[in-house]
Amino acid sequence: MITDKNCLYILEKLESSGFEAYPVGGCVRDMLMNRIPHDFDIATNALPDQITEVFSADKVIPTGIKHGTVTVLKNGMPFEVTTFRIDGKYSDSRRPDNVSFTNDLRADLARRDFTVNAVAMDSKGNIFDPFNGRKDIENRIIRCVGDPEERFSEDALRILRSLRFSSVLDFQIEENTAAAALRQKDRLGSISSERISAELIKLLSGVNCVDVMLRFRDMIGQIIPELIPCFDFDQRSRYHKYTVYEHTVRAVNAIPSRVNGENTLRLAMLLHDVGKPEMFTLDENGFGHFKGHAKASADKARLILKRLKFDNKTITAVCEIISRHSDKIVSEKQIKRIMSSIGLDGFLMLIEAKKADNAAKQEFVLAENAEFDRFAETARQLAAEKSCISLADMAVNGSDLISLGFKGREIGVCLRALLELIIDEVLTNDRTALLKRAKEMKK
Repeated sequence: MITDKNCLYILEKLESSGFEAYPVGGCVRDMLMNRIPHDFDIATNALPDQITEVFSADKVIPTGIKHGTVTVLKNGMPFEVTTFRIDGKYSDSRRPDNVSFTNDLRADLARRDFTVNAVAMDSKGNIFDPFNGRKDIENRIIRCVGDPEERFSEDALRILRSLRFSSVLDFQIEENTAAAALRQKDRLGSISSERISAELIKLLSGVNCVDVMLRFRDMIGQIIPELIPCFDFDQRSRYHKYTVYEHTVRAVNAIPSRVNGENTLRLAMLLHDVGKPEMFTLDENGFGHFKGHAKASADKARLILKRLKFDNKTITAVCEIISRHSDKIVSEKQIKRIMSSIGLDGFLMLIEAKKADNAAKQEFVLAENAEFDRFAETARQLAAEKSCISLADMAVNGSDLISLGFKGREIGVCLRALLELIIDEVLTNDRTALLKRAKEMKK
């Protein structure tokens, strides 16, 4: 049953005006899975101008009139209300060139991607399910509506969405649907980078992420070809029991849900070893080593994330984690130095990354994670005590150095040098002592 009062208001308003109206797609799927929907898409036989007229007393936004969609705002919540439609040809492999409106709900559901998203519900909770989506929900199956070859050729993004739904919902992709997706994986090249990155982030957060990324690694390799050399790469290391790629996938999955910076961390783990194959060497005992792989991986990650159109803040944070993920931390001074560079939040994310990295190695390596937890607690304590770990914490600033005759770039150089001395406990954060040392440096 539908319990959202705003959704019921829209359904009942349309019905009282003589129209049919049904929530469709993901919101119905979520309700059938006893989940609370985050948003509602509503299908109706009312035309866009009729929808606008019905909700003349409400805020209405003509978000997609060409495709029959009007957004109705109710108590600040947006509801996309779309006329039943039949899609025309998809010449760009993304959106139909044209649509034709219809009075047939079944025809509208027939154009949708997967059976689990082709279920409608009326205001009284009655289900309309011509493609057995409810059964597939019960059996936890992702299956295309109709011919999967046709569905994927219409919209290539559906290929990636099948993986995302399988990962997030913990459903298995039906055999014919999976085979068609693999056959058409080359079509992923026609999808915009922004859409790929949005689906990828959701996929990486799914409970079924490991199974999906291992089973469909060829599709992952299609969007990030730099990962292909990692697929079957034997690390020849006593610390590792998986190939580089499987280690990568399991490290992604080891990031806790809802941890601060979760998406950044999952991206970092996805790419943290992407540079390993090219840095591989064997020692005289036949053991593999990857000296310099952290920097190589960070360099590759920067190019990959730029190509996928991630924002600069995310790219910087991800690459910072990758470049430091294999660094040894052995002292409080090191903790201060890292915090001085990337802050408390950055340090805590680095610790989570190192723990996830260990979780995907041999079991004995996990013992190190208790020490990482102690490092995290030390960092929190340093922050709480307002220890001097950044330029902003120092008892002197740029103006003080200008008064001593420092100019231009030498101001920053001097401040950073003084901060290093404080972190190394050569100096205390005392204004008099710092100014004295600054004068000595000026000479």
